[in-house]
Amino acid sequence: MVGFGSHDQPGQSAAELMELYRIGNEDLDLVRDFGHKAAAHMDGMIGEWYDWLQNQQEFDQFFSDPETLQRVQRLQLGYWQRFMDGSVTDDYVAMRARVGEAHARIGLPLNTYFAGMNMFLDLFQHVVQKEFPQKERGAVTSAVAKLLHLDTAIVVDTYNRIVEDTLTAQAKSLMEMSTPVTQIWSGILLLPIVGIIDSARARDIMNATLAKIAETQARIFILDISGVGVVDTAVANNLIKITRATRLMGCESTISGVSPAIAQTIVDLGIDVGRIKTTANMKDALSDAFHRVGMEIARSHA
Repeated sequence: MVGFGSHDQPGQSAAELMELYRIGNEDLDLVRDFGHKAAAHMDGMIGEWYDWLQNQQEFDQFFSDPETLQRVQRLQLGYWQRFMDGSVTDDYVAMRARVGEAHARIGLPLNTYFAGMNMFLDLFQHVVQKEFPQKERGAVTSAVAKLLHLDTAIVVDTYNRIVEDTLTAQAKSLMEMSTPVTQIWSGILLLPIVGIIDSARARDIMNATLAKIAETQARIFILDISGVGVVDTAVANNLIKITRATRLMGCESTISGVSPAIAQTIVDLGIDVGRIKTTANMKDALSDAFHRVGMEIARSHA
């Protein structure tokens, strides 16, 4: 996908976009000519467009408030006045990118945006039919459509970038939540894992664990995999890498929650677990960890 950027993220320049969409100076002259003749029709076109919008299901969600509707109508009038100036500059591109950002922030569906732009193109064509002689209509319509398509592409590309950035940030937050390395006692760290361990998650687990070891100077790390559904060669190798990395930092690892099925799988796959300490459940791992740091847990008789 072509990257257009935004006011704070550089992308293609106005000149590059004009070349990509084959918009020449003669096209911009025609857009300006169209703008002069369309000025008297703008209020009517915007009114007709909002009459159409009221029949769309998104109207009540985004535009039902009268003050919001008036503000958006004013912004839209300014949007099309800028369009009809026929001047495509880097500032113009940045302005269109901000429109895409605004649509993404409020969650306006792209299909509604596409339909709305298509409606405006129809309204513009009606003005061309009224205001231009037949021999000029094709060239004017083509010039207006080119610039409208350029606008649409900038908005959609920026919209998609914002959505992708949001999803990436959410995925990162979920990943951080899924790797809660916790100091349960002085010198002892615990990380229970639930779900699937792929290469990306294994890296996150390793980074989070090593950072926590450096922060706490922990001597023991318990990695509980009782919530891991599948252990194959890749998963087992990732677990081995994590435990080896902790050992290099002077922290011994124990993998707890090794079920009979997981143990059998590891044997069947011929995976050498080497010096990795394992336990069947977290209780045994915790008892061993407390013992290794010189603590004993006694049942209270009170």
